[in-house]
Amino acid sequence: MSRKVVSGPDAPGRDPNAPLLRVVDIKTHFKTERGTVRAVDGVSFQLDRGRTIGIVGESGSGKSVLSRSVMGLLPGRNVIREGHVVYEGIDIVGFDSHQMRNIWGSEMSMVFQDPMTSLNPVKKIGRQITESLHEHLQMDKQEANDTALALLSSVGIPEPAARLEEYPHQLSGGMRQRVVIAIALACGPKILFADEPTTALDVTVQAQILNLLQQQQHERHMAMILVTHDLGVVAGRSHEIAVMYAGKIVEHAPTNSLFANVRMPYTEALLNSIPRLEYMSHTRLDIIGGRPPDLIRPPRGCSFAPRCRYAQPRCIEEEPPLMEGDQPGHTYRCWYPVGSPENLEAYQRNIVAGRTATGAPVEAPVTIDAGGRF
Repeated sequence: MSRKVVSGPDAPGRDPNAPLLRVVDIKTHFKTERGTVRAVDGVSFQLDRGRTIGIVGESGSGKSVLSRSVMGLLPGRNVIREGHVVYEGIDIVGFDSHQMRNIWGSEMSMVFQDPMTSLNPVKKIGRQITESLHEHLQMDKQEANDTALALLSSVGIPEPAARLEEYPHQLSGGMRQRVVIAIALACGPKILFADEPTTALDVTVQAQILNLLQQQQHERHMAMILVTHDLGVVAGRSHEIAVMYAGKIVEHAPTNSLFANVRMPYTEALLNSIPRLEYMSHTRLDIIGGRPPDLIRPPRGCSFAPRCRYAQPRCIEEEPPLMEGDQPGHTYRCWYPVGSPENLEAYQRNIVAGRTATGAPVEAPVTIDAGGRF
């Protein structure tokens, strides 16, 4: 089996000893009639071989745009893309579409949110898998068909030979997502982007797909970027977590460190909003009030301040930088980090006033008695 020469990463200057991927101050802005949308606004992180980073945040926080920015999957017009995406020592931000086509599939692949729209409805499953095998690995027809059969089998699809002759609409949602994963893995990429791969699936199938991704990553020693809105999804499936809000990373830490010592109020709010099995019946869920900011006209200070229960006047006036925490590799953006004496004092002041510095109402924590009553 021969691999097509990749222009860029195979050129002189490629450093196999360098970090697999370094994203440095990447910015992606979209020009619209209302103004410029700062969808991704200065994000940096590093991904090493065989590691998984979880990108977490609400809808509109910039997670998916960040993934597409790294892969160069952006519209050709009205887009401003700045910063550096360094793949094995080479900055690929300046690559044209021809050079990127040699990277897509063979070096980096993506599993998209909705398999029904990412698969071609008028092409058989087998043809959609073998296309990339012909293009990147230059396989002949028989070799490509055999490889497609093995791929469908490896992702747990029953009767794979029959599925090769079927169309996407003939498969269930879980089956279609497995096909999308098989296509993404076909050419042996070094980095797999999984962009909310379980959004349209029921809970049981979600667990199966996440376990499949984790298994394939271990077997192939891939790096993976797992994009989701659910911190519970990445809890046991990532080495580190980056929490995004309003186009920026607001907290970044090794997974164990983040769950053990949350510092950013937004991360705390995401955790508190997750329903738990140990909750008594009719327990009131903790929601994140308000709405994400307008990324055309973001607030002057902390972007989360209008929704934060700890917000003080400084939060409105000054944007916090990315600060170093007590644990190695733990950074966050907050003037009053969760767990600090300053945070407790700020919350007590807001409870007494009944509102935060932004005017948002604040209530004392809900307490539940032994009978489950408030």
